[in-house]
Amino acid sequence: MTRIVIIGGGPGGYEAALVAAQLGADVTIVERDGLGGACVLTDCVPSKTLIATSTRMAVMSESASLGLQFSGGPDGIVGGLEVDLGLVNKRVKDLARAQSFDVAERLAYEDVRIVRGQARLTDPHTVTVNGTDIPADVVLIATGATPRVLPGSEPDGERILSWRHLYDLPELPEELIVVGSGVTGAELAGAYTSLGSKVTLVSSRDRILPTEDADAASVLQEVFLRRGMKVLSRSRAAAVQRTGDSVVVTLEDGRKVEGSHCLMTVGMEPNTRGIGLEKAGVKLNRRGFVEVDKVSRTSVGNIYAAGDCTGVMMLASVAAMQGRIAMWHALGEAVQPLKLGWVAANIFTDPEVATVGVSQKMIDAGEVNARSVMLPLFSNPRAKMQGFEDGFVKLFCRPSTGIVLGGVIVAPRASELILGLSIAVQQHLTVDQVAHTFAVYPSLSGSITEASRRLMQESAY
Repeated sequence: MTRIVIIGGGPGGYEAALVAAQLGADVTIVERDGLGGACVLTDCVPSKTLIATSTRMAVMSESASLGLQFSGGPDGIVGGLEVDLGLVNKRVKDLARAQSFDVAERLAYEDVRIVRGQARLTDPHTVTVNGTDIPADVVLIATGATPRVLPGSEPDGERILSWRHLYDLPELPEELIVVGSGVTGAELAGAYTSLGSKVTLVSSRDRILPTEDADAASVLQEVFLRRGMKVLSRSRAAAVQRTGDSVVVTLEDGRKVEGSHCLMTVGMEPNTRGIGLEKAGVKLNRRGFVEVDKVSRTSVGNIYAAGDCTGVMMLASVAAMQGRIAMWHALGEAVQPLKLGWVAANIFTDPEVATVGVSQKMIDAGEVNARSVMLPLFSNPRAKMQGFEDGFVKLFCRPSTGIVLGGVIVAPRASELILGLSIAVQQHLTVDQVAHTFAVYPSLSGSITEASRRLMQESAY
C-alpha cells in the first residue's frame, strides 16, 4: 500500500486525499489550523458568504424600478435597510466552521488519517509532526499562502486589517480605505459599499481589476462609482498609520487619505518557509513559490505540490485539480495534465465577472486570431424583467472553424452562467453547435446562444 502524506488540508490537500484514499492508498493529512484550510476558514468561504449578504442588500436598495418601496415606520419615518454586522459575521464564521466539519467527516468516511500540527520535511520520504516521524512514499505540499504585508503598513487587527481580520469587527467600518484594486480588493470594496460603509479604493493602476478584461473592469467601476465608492487611480500607498480610532494612508505622491479602517489587499505570499523544502531538494522560484510541472511534480520525484503555494492561478478549483492530478499521476492512473486554458474564473463582485479561455488582451496583442461579439445585458429580456442593466456577454471563436475559444460574462450569477462556455471551450464546440442548443426563454443564458448566433457562418465546417 502506497503511503501518502499531505501537508495542508485546504482544497488542494483534501481533494487529493479523497482521490488517493479511493484508489487504495494509505493517506495522512497534516493540518495546522483546521480542515478546509484558509480557503474554508478565513478566505474564500467567509468572503463569499459576506458578499452574499452585501449583494442581497444592493438588490433590495436598488429595487425602486421594480415598484418596491420601503414602508413608513410607526412615526411616519421612512424605513430603510441596515446591516447588523455582528449577526453577519456570526453567520460567516458558523458557516465556515460547518464547512470545515463537513470536510473532516468526508475524509473520515474515506479512512483518511488526520494529524493536527505543524509539518516539516526531514527528507524526501519523512515528514515530522509534533516530534513524530511519518514515513511517506509520496508527499504532497499544499500549504497555501498568506496575505502579503507591506513594510510600514503592518495590520493590527483592529484598524489596519488584512481580509482575515474582517470577521471579528464588532461594527461596520464607517470609512473604509481599501488598498489594492485586484480581485480581492474589488470584491471586498464592493461588498462594504453595499453594506453601507463609505469606501475609498486605492489603485496603483489606471483602473480597478487591471489584469482583467478591460470592458468588464469599466462596467464594474461605473457601478462602484454610482453606488458612492471613491476610486483613486494611479495612487500607490506608501504607508498606513493608525491614529487613535482612525487611520491615515499616505500615498507615494504625498497625498493622505483618512478613514476609520484600512483593508490591505496587496497580494499573497506562499507558506513555504521553515518546512524543510530546501533541505529535501524542492526547488522554489524567486518569489518563494514551489515550482511544479503540469502534473504537479516538484523537482523531487516523489514530492508533489498543489494550490496557492505553487502560485499557479490562485483559485480553489485549480488547487483541487492540481491535487487530484498529483494523486492520479503518483498512483499510476491515466491523467491529463493541467490545462489553464480550460479554467473558469469568477470575481464575486456585483455584478459578477466570469471568464474562460482566451482573453481580449490576447486577441488584441495578436497572440490569437479570433472573431468576437459583445451583447449588452440590458438587451436580454430576463435582465429587463429583473431590473439588471449592468453587464454583457462577450464570446470569442476561431474565424475559420467557429470553434469557441472563450468568453467573458458580466452579470448577476455569472459564476453559474460561465459553465456553458466552459463546456464549449473544453469540448471544442462550434458557435453553430452552441447556437442550436436550447436555452430557456426568458433567461440570462439566452444571451450566450444569441451571441453564438451572431457569430455563426454559413460555410460548412
